[in-house]
Amino acid sequence: MNLKKALVSLVALSLLAVGIAGCGSSGKKAGDNSGKVIKIGATAGPHAQVAEAVAQEAKKQGLNVKVVEFSDYVTPDKALAEGELDLASYQHKPFMENFNKNNNAHLVDIGPTILMRMGIYSDKVKDLKALPAGATVAIPNDPTNGGRGLLLLQKAGLLKLKEGVGFKATVKDVVDNPHKLVFKELEAAQLPRSLKDVDLAVITMNYVMSGGLDVKKQGLFWEDNQEPLAVMILAVDGKNKDNADYQKIAKLFHSDAVKKYIADTFKGTIVPAE
Repeated sequence: MNLKKALVSLVALSLLAVGIAGCGSSGKKAGDNSGKVIKIGATAGPHAQVAEAVAQEAKKQGLNVKVVEFSDYVTPDKALAEGELDLASYQHKPFMENFNKNNNAHLVDIGPTILMRMGIYSDKVKDLKALPAGATVAIPNDPTNGGRGLLLLQKAGLLKLKEGVGFKATVKDVVDNPHKLVFKELEAAQLPRSLKDVDLAVITMNYVMSGGLDVKKQGLFWEDNQEPLAVMILAVDGKNKDNADYQKIAKLFHSDAVKKYIADTFKGTIVPAE
């Protein structure tokens, strides 16, 4: 009987030892989130490229960041609002706020990422002060960017718009046209190619890049660095806005390594937003 009790005790001690070893075999302590994958949604192209550079820098800080690419401008915010993404990097603040309004969402901006400025470009004019009377100016034909382009022409001193029209401006809202500009409304993607036929074209930066334009040689005037539609942001669900890891990632968009990547890769077409 004593031998039987000894054997039972020995087996119990062995099982206890295995259990203790098993508890420590995961290599993780309670509350350790180092293995969490942080997903950033970004549209294909510059946004995804910059996000990948940020992910590489985040890795050096022990953060596991995965960039999820999208081909449209609606799905990333939906995925973020539904918790399928942790962050989204592809939009300006007015776009995000409009999404919130239309979808009862609560996304917030936790920092600027890059500047995608609209600009005035030309192959014929070297100085806007020397613009000839009757010059032809191509602008985007979509409502948002058409108004944005007219506002930029106003900022450049080339025309004056009806008071208060803002980004909803159309060519009918031009109340003063001292240069007698002739407006040509085109699909945004056609604007870079139109430079051979017009005197000026107002072009968003994504089409400047895809059209292979030279910002320094062909660019004449741009939106300022604080223009809401030019400043891209990093978005997060409002309940996570104070997450320390997400805040670190927001700061990495302005790290020296990422700034260098942007400068080397995009040659001045896009720059970090401050």
